[in-house]
Amino acid sequence: MYQPPKKILEKYANVLVNYALNSGRGVKKGEVVLLQVQESAKPLLLELYKAVLKAGAHPLIQYIPDDLEREFFHLANKEQVKFFPAKYLKGRIEEIDHSIFIMADTDKHELEGLDPKMIMENHKSFKPYMDWRTEKENVGKYTWTLGLYGTKAGANEVGMTEEAYWQEIIKACYLNDKDPVATWRKITSEVERVKTRLDALKIEKLRIQAENIDLTVVLGKNRKWMGGSGRNIPSFEIFISPDCRYTDGYIYFNQPLYRYGNLIKDIYLEFKKGKVVKATAKKGEKILKQMIASQNANMIGEFSLTDSRASKITKFMAETLFDENMGGKYGNTHIALGSAYKDSYPGDSNKVSKEEWAKMGYNESVIHTDIISTESRTVTAWLPNGETVVIYKEGKFTV
Repeated sequence: MYQPPKKILEKYANVLVNYALNSGRGVKKGEVVLLQVQESAKPLLLELYKAVLKAGAHPLIQYIPDDLEREFFHLANKEQVKFFPAKYLKGRIEEIDHSIFIMADTDKHELEGLDPKMIMENHKSFKPYMDWRTEKENVGKYTWTLGLYGTKAGANEVGMTEEAYWQEIIKACYLNDKDPVATWRKITSEVERVKTRLDALKIEKLRIQAENIDLTVVLGKNRKWMGGSGRNIPSFEIFISPDCRYTDGYIYFNQPLYRYGNLIKDIYLEFKKGKVVKATAKKGEKILKQMIASQNANMIGEFSLTDSRASKITKFMAETLFDENMGGKYGNTHIALGSAYKDSYPGDSNKVSKEEWAKMGYNESVIHTDIISTESRTVTAWLPNGETVVIYKEGKFTV
């Protein structure tokens, strides 16, 4: 089993703790940080623990044993699948100021062959927890970030050695730089520049065109572009939560999706009046359709673009965290089926009622699944005066 050098893990932990949390400003003295780390990522857990303590904050640890999920779904009855520990999770959300979750899969196909309805039911039961997190985040009292620990399973999935897989993580996260935190702050500045330019255009709708894509996405009023907040490491994407009611056209995704312990390949979606009217996949179609059958998971909650010049990710990593930020020759486009990001609202989201969110077309769902295309494509924006402008072409923003 390959383990990266201690210095690399120290830098990784430093980026996650002292950059990513607090929206790029790092953890503060006295704050409580929940470290949710899988068993195989224990070496990184130790460095995260030390980084939180050195920052004067309080670490809480959720240490997650490997290879439990399949046993759960194999043995659990309906009541156990739907069980939600409300008091425990409510208390946890009230206690913490931040959380760091480290993904470290030991089997990318752990749940294949199981009833997808059971997986969706279990996922649905935890919606209150997601809502509590979002509510606290929206009032500025909670931030989170995600990271990836390279495993043999991840490396095998993409035909790399563990060391080569880790080199991709190191490159993507700038961990060979003398001061990776300083590098990330420069990246954030460029993302902010592009976001500001896109917001100034006051775009009404976008048309995405490629050999296998012709999709129109209506942005709607009361929106702002987002990105570079530290929520994911790495993250280069610039994204927005559009009006979910007016998506039209079709899109083919040339990148595989790993979701709910299943592999889904060659996804094709067709939209009419905001909703998916056709969904196919050459592999994993059953789990795709079961996911889309969840409430409001047949509409989009996010549209995103990544500039090929910003991202050092050039290889498929079999992990959405990295794949949705892929650079390469043409960058990437991804959309998320399901829940919108309410921090795409430019005002005080805490003062918006459920009815007002619906009226503005912010999608509400327990699902949020990113699906990725790296085809060469042109994205054209329609402006309020009727003019059109190309904002993205051949993998690069043009604004």
